[in-house]
Amino acid sequence: MSFVVTIDGPAAAGKSTTARAVAARLGFLYIDTGALYRALALKVLEEGVVADDLEAVETALHGTELDLSGSPDTPHVRMDGRDVTDAIRTPEVSEMASRLAAQRGVRARLVDIQRDLRARGPLVGEGRDLGTVVFPDADVKVYLEAEAGIRARRRYRELQERGIAMSLEDVLAEIDRRDRRDRERPDSPLAVAPGATVIDTSGMDVDGQVRAVLDVIQAHSSFPGVGRGPA
Repeated sequence: MSFVVTIDGPAAAGKSTTARAVAARLGFLYIDTGALYRALALKVLEEGVVADDLEAVETALHGTELDLSGSPDTPHVRMDGRDVTDAIRTPEVSEMASRLAAQRGVRARLVDIQRDLRARGPLVGEGRDLGTVVFPDADVKVYLEAEAGIRARRRYRELQERGIAMSLEDVLAEIDRRDRRDRERPDSPLAVAPGATVIDTSGMDVDGQVRAVLDVIQAHSSFPGVGRGPA
């Protein structure tokens, strides 16, 4: 079996940035599970489907093809053959993705897609249930967390850089809604996986987050060092 690293945690805790950097450093495949959910959310929005209409959601997503490609530094998400990497990074898509993620049928489908990616080799995956549900047998499990206010400021700066107008207060409210929905959903709730190393990134910059995660990975007895670059 391929060496698997899972990085879970709430929104804007630093999962994506850290996972991409770690995967690039180690030469591992990078899996952005959030991007897969966002791609499905984009499909539902484009179809004009209401998230609570489970039958309509299932119909809209039936036969939808998803794929991840590119390097960790420049990952690409394709939906039905179309590159949607930029289109899925909007607050509207984020909100829909969070709502879809609470649906058992949607999660079950994404779990199968994610597990199939393991065949490509050693990987670093980030999301909310990778260590608990998707890869419960992962070699290394990490859980990143940070104070809600800090996470909101991070997301606010990210949206500003992409030219998306949204107040800091609204971003914080969205973070709170997503946290509550992710932790309280009955199926695959956000939780620290058994055996996971918890890292609070509140006072860390990106380099510090990456170094902390690399230290955990490289200390593992089965770490293969495939494609490992300088730490």
